[in-house]
Amino acid sequence: MKLALKNKLPVILLVLALWQLGQGSYIYLKAELAQYLIAAAWQEQDKTTQIKPWPWADTWPVARLVVPQHKVDQYVLAGVSGEALAFGPGHVFSSAAPTISGNTIIAAHRDTHFSFLNALKKGELITLYNRKGDRRDYIVQDMRVVDKEDVDWINAEDYQYQLTLATCYPFDAIQAGGPLRYVVRAVSLATI
Repeated sequence: MKLALKNKLPVILLVLALWQLGQGSYIYLKAELAQYLIAAAWQEQDKTTQIKPWPWADTWPVARLVVPQHKVDQYVLAGVSGEALAFGPGHVFSSAAPTISGNTIIAAHRDTHFSFLNALKKGELITLYNRKGDRRDYIVQDMRVVDKEDVDWINAEDYQYQLTLATCYPFDAIQAGGPLRYVVRAVSLATI
């Protein structure tokens, strides 16, 4: 009996390892595939129509985020529900609409769509497009780590046009969530 179990143990361990690898890969695959479906919805919608990327979606694309230095070209979804953030960055409804005057806040997961924030540097360019086709270029001003209870940065409107990107921190954390957030503030070239 012990010999039979001993012979099967490597197979069982291999199956478990493949299962874990598959689960982890599924998250990244889902995030990447969703961006293609969201891109199709973005192309199909006009200035007034909201097109959902799939029939059961509770969100729709509201902006396009481009960071050329990091080869980032992503579509931003309406809202920051857990369902929306699983598929892409989300626009915080209570913040300014994309490219409009005020502080536009976009959030995403640190291990998928906003993993590039770890390498983002002060002075780099971020371009944001809204559904109407308006474009606004922003320059990264600063980045900081804040406690999730510290929300002063949400209402910070130091400039007429400001873009704030937020994600969980640290980037290499094993557990999702946690008490810290990484916040990047960028300001429009037109207001510098």
